[in-house]
Amino acid sequence: MLNAPFGPRKSPLSGQVLGIVPARLASTRLPNKPLYPLLGRPLIEWVWRRVEEMSVLDKAVVATDSEEVAEICRALGAPVEMTSPDHPSGTDRVAEVADRPEYRHFEFIANVQGDEPLLKEAHLRAAIDLVREGRWDVGTCATPLNTDIARMDASVVKVARAASGRALYFSRAPIPYKRDEKPVGEELEREPFLRHIGIYSYTRAALHDWVALAPSQLERLELLEQLRPLEAGLKIGVAIVGAVDPGVDTPADVIRIEDKLSEQGATTFA
Repeated sequence: MLNAPFGPRKSPLSGQVLGIVPARLASTRLPNKPLYPLLGRPLIEWVWRRVEEMSVLDKAVVATDSEEVAEICRALGAPVEMTSPDHPSGTDRVAEVADRPEYRHFEFIANVQGDEPLLKEAHLRAAIDLVREGRWDVGTCATPLNTDIARMDASVVKVARAASGRALYFSRAPIPYKRDEKPVGEELEREPFLRHIGIYSYTRAALHDWVALAPSQLERLELLEQLRPLEAGLKIGVAIVGAVDPGVDTPADVIRIEDKLSEQGATTFA
């Protein structure tokens, strides 16, 4: 039944935000991704160091099925929750942890991607603020596409949203499609030409609803998990944010991210 909360609760919801960093080794494009070195340090360390400084989160934990990842995170002082190795997505891993008794008082859950060492707190806060408003089941973000290359790239997920900010559709196709001519550079620097950013926040009930749903027809066509809750009627709010540094998916991304970290002076940890 949709809109049922996770499990029985012994205490009321707190209004607090739990950040969960899902980290798995079984990445197809970059094997053992959380352990992949960036400037000599594993990717998961860079992500955790950023997450632990975020004041928007009342608590943060790493969710993994790998003892190797867990060992590294524990050495950093990061709380670790071991999860099933059979989850089909990071959302399912996040949901498993959120349903544990010690976390059931958190009203809002943030899925903090484990492959984004340059994640900006302002972007995560924008997604969380959407669900805190009370109008949205799920909050996420988007930024202008900026280039026609990005518009046509199937690996860049596009999103169209209503005037209210509600997500209408996510696609790998160039949406919205300008029928008579290609959009010019200026147009691509603003709405409605938007690139989706894979940051999610959920109400507790919405996260429960999401993982309870079977994969949808549109999801299977586009291979985009966020179409499942959208197709089922969950209200997804989309905040427009500034420029975003993409995450780490390929060896080429590693080089680019290392350059960015070096530019920021973040070459080591105290």
